[in-house]
Amino acid sequence: MPISLPPLSLYVHIPWCERKCPYCDFNSHRSPDVLPQREYVAALLADLDQELPAVWGRRLRSVFIGGGTPSLFDASALGELLGGLRARLNLRPDVEITLEANPGSSEQQRFAAYREVGINRLSLGVQSFDDAALQALGRVHDAQQAHRAVEMARAAGFENLNLDLMYGLPGQTLERAVFDVEQALATRPAHLSYYQLTVEPNTLFHRYPPRLPGESAVAQIETTVLPRLASAGFSRYEVSAYAQPGRRSRHNMNYWQFGDYLGIGAGAHAKITCPQPRRIQRYSKQRQPKAYLRTAGTPQRIVSRYELADNDLVVEYILNALRLSDGFETADFSRLTGLAYPRIAARIEALCDEGLLSHDGARVTATPMGFRFLNDVVSRFDAGDDRHA
Repeated sequence: MPISLPPLSLYVHIPWCERKCPYCDFNSHRSPDVLPQREYVAALLADLDQELPAVWGRRLRSVFIGGGTPSLFDASALGELLGGLRARLNLRPDVEITLEANPGSSEQQRFAAYREVGINRLSLGVQSFDDAALQALGRVHDAQQAHRAVEMARAAGFENLNLDLMYGLPGQTLERAVFDVEQALATRPAHLSYYQLTVEPNTLFHRYPPRLPGESAVAQIETTVLPRLASAGFSRYEVSAYAQPGRRSRHNMNYWQFGDYLGIGAGAHAKITCPQPRRIQRYSKQRQPKAYLRTAGTPQRIVSRYELADNDLVVEYILNALRLSDGFETADFSRLTGLAYPRIAARIEALCDEGLLSHDGARVTATPMGFRFLNDVVSRFDAGDDRHA
């Protein structure tokens, strides 16, 4: 079956942080005393140069600069990076360019300069407005700095502002969770990433688990807070994403809609569709910053590369698409994977019968119960599960 080229985005990974948070399982490393900013930007562009033949002529819809803490880099370094991107890639006139930032005072001083070099969306890693919770999470900022960061982002002209906020924190009560959300809403962000703290392998919290609220307490937080977000005008368009009208994250939407993306930087991942012959590739880069700097302009920058088998395509598509409240159109499944919809039709209908999915003939969506048990829903599409093959 023919396969269509989806939209294309770019992810840029800057791997350094002021301090590693105990819950973080991202590829992040404590910052050296002197950051190799220019050297790293040169490596990113050398990495990108190697990627260009695979995407030549395709238009870029979004750029996301994540980490780590990308706002440890100064605006001149990021301006050099963005200038290099514009010289090499076909960016849409309305391209969304997001920078992740922490509310620490050193980053705040740079917000206006970031805006001037072309960053038009800011994502602030607030996590909580409760000082005790921030301390338990190992964050380097306090609640006052979080409020100040939002004020300075506004003053710098960032209307498209996201706040990361977590719940189910160590020792968190329903009252403190509601307090966090009310504090966030008072800052009038355009977008909220509101997600439950989970303990991931290879983190300090995994080795030394904190006392987290139980399932019933977490469920009570959700049933109390989510209607409050809706009443404030935030539409839940993805499991953990809430947006004011017109402010959905284009970059993250591209992931969830099975779009393509380049990934440059230490540990960055990529997904690229090749239409002739039909295949979809994934690959990843050197994780350690020193190894990445050494190999960025060479084939050795890639440490893994593989093509998605048909079953992988099914699971990955479903995993992403069903995270969206809008779900997916059956025609898009075929167009973006190259697989016929009947391949998954029986499993869709079985899950509809169980009240986990809804299908109106053209679109498949998760029900509220399906949203809550999404991992279980996705597992039913694995080839190893033959209950509804």
